[in-house]
Amino acid sequence: MGNLNLITIVIIAANVLISYKGFGDYSFFDKYKFQVGSVQRGEKVRLFSSAFLHVDTQHLLFNMLTLYFFANTVLGYLGTVSFLLIYIGSLLFGNVLSLYFHKHEYHYSAVGASGAVTGVLYSAILLQPDMSLFLFFVPIPIPAYVFGIGYLLYSIYGMKNRIGNIGHDAHFGGAVGGYIITLVLAPWLLEEHFLMIILLAIPIVLLYILKKSGKM
Repeated sequence: MGNLNLITIVIIAANVLISYKGFGDYSFFDKYKFQVGSVQRGEKVRLFSSAFLHVDTQHLLFNMLTLYFFANTVLGYLGTVSFLLIYIGSLLFGNVLSLYFHKHEYHYSAVGASGAVTGVLYSAILLQPDMSLFLFFVPIPIPAYVFGIGYLLYSIYGMKNRIGNIGHDAHFGGAVGGYIITLVLAPWLLEEHFLMIILLAIPIVLLYILKKSGKM
């Protein structure tokens, strides 16, 4: 957290401008949202463009605030180019995983930067696992790695039980993207934070096991 970096400002501005265009122009929103059938027909741009659209101002605000709180951690450790790779890579990981889980639901659609933002969040946790997070409904600090593990376990639960109008699979995929890309860009973490890396991988392995066993 701290002063906004230029690249963070650019990303937030792009999300705000494109989201507000979508709020007032349904044809624009419909053309660029993530939709399984349209993506399968070849409109691959939706895998990217949908991450700059949001359902409403609250949805937009939540994602941009989360990005604001964790972007500087990633930027401080890895720099601008790596941050962009994590943001865009997590965005795509999230939507590709969502496409995989909903490939037979041709009318399934989703929007939002949640996959990209969750990837940045998970990257920040990998880079600084000893930081503490404060949640609105929990008045005590929570170790970042505990939050990361809990969040992905909840995402698996949400995916399995279709809880709420939330793209849990995109959140999960974004976190996986942030996890993998960060380790590729910062292999020194394998030595410095090896135990945390193993702990943070537990939900990812669990999802794989559940999917292979036909329980997802």
